[in-house]
Amino acid sequence: MAKEKQEIESEIINETDTITDMTVENQGKELIAQTNLSSSNLIKEFEREQLKKQLPEIYVGDTVKVGVKITEGNKERVQPYEGVVIAKRHGGLNQTITVRRIFQGIGVERVFMLHSPQVASLKVERRGKVRRAKLFYLRDRVGKATRVKQRFDR
Repeated sequence: MAKEKQEIESEIINETDTITDMTVENQGKELIAQTNLSSSNLIKEFEREQLKKQLPEIYVGDTVKVGVKITEGNKERVQPYEGVVIAKRHGGLNQTITVRRIFQGIGVERVFMLHSPQVASLKVERRGKVRRAKLFYLRDRVGKATRVKQRFDR
């Protein structure tokens, strides 16, 4: 009789355990969702949302046309900036390219953050064939010496 009573009590305990396990699992999903939102995970999630999806593959030496959003008063327009990519830096959300162009006989370089909302569009005009990761030597060159050979295989 005592054994039967213990078995019945253990069955009742097991049933209540499974019920609490189910509720813990249901709440656990919410808890897991909340516990994964630590500060570093929050930052990573936010950065992942801010990344642009449709970016062309850009290499150093490419001639690109960057559409830059410019706000004048309450009007907003897109101004194209075309030049040669002389450097790529960083990665992920902080990825930048340095674009060099000649404007009125003077070399002008701008650094663009690729995932910035200020960059409206990005188009590769032509591929460049270079053997360096940074093309800073183009700063010292003048005229036709600044040209980069075209690459056709990409």
